[in-house]
Amino acid sequence: MIKILIIEDEIPARKKLKRFLDELETTTEIVAEIDTVEVAIEFLKESKIDLIFSDIELLDGNAFEIYNRVSVSCPIIFTTAYDQFLMNAFETNGIAYLLKPFSKDRFQAAWDKFLLFRNSSVNENQQLNNLTELIRQNFVQNSYKKRFTIHAHQRIYFLDTENITFFEASESVIFAVDINGKKHLLSESTLKDIEKQLNPVDFFRINRSTLINKQHIEKIERYTKNTLALKLVGYKEYLKTSQSSTHSFREWIEK
Repeated sequence: MIKILIIEDEIPARKKLKRFLDELETTTEIVAEIDTVEVAIEFLKESKIDLIFSDIELLDGNAFEIYNRVSVSCPIIFTTAYDQFLMNAFETNGIAYLLKPFSKDRFQAAWDKFLLFRNSSVNENQQLNNLTELIRQNFVQNSYKKRFTIHAHQRIYFLDTENITFFEASESVIFAVDINGKKHLLSESTLKDIEKQLNPVDFFRINRSTLINKQHIEKIERYTKNTLALKLVGYKEYLKTSQSSTHSFREWIEK
């Protein structure tokens, strides 16, 4: 019997998890369903379980408060609508990161990873090494940001990173420009914050205010002796490299 704790403040999400768990061949027991940070902390102080399914944004705060205040030895499968917490998740006991809405196949893959870890017939230190290696193999390559969450009026939507042609800093705000030339206001405060989250093979800072996506460059022309003009997909105006970045850009574009 595998004892499971669900930390989730959305009722539909809890029902979905329970339905997927009921369909498993493995016998499981949901020992508790918790929707707040404080209740989760008190529960984990007194109870031992085998696996946690954990949302991140809860009614009274961020779930990482729980794992900062209570020592948790079991694996955690994170379920969330936000992708910016990926690295935080695997700095705790996270073994999988399911972005909502996730499919049954994604759930099954996460469950299989849990079973692989659980069924390992080695000592405790080796289990920890196996978990670390599992994380390294499956998530290091995916540690770069795959999509951005856009807050617009009374709705939230997502913009895939691969569909962004460039990021632009303008008057203390950051915009992402998509392949159709549409601008999206981001919540990040600086280009530097964004640059840290992106794969440097794909993105390059061509000047102080512009960060471009290599795969959407249509044309490169000489602008001045020491600068270049770039034409990107879906955008009419040319973007210019700064004098200080042009040499590095030439090297980067050839990689």
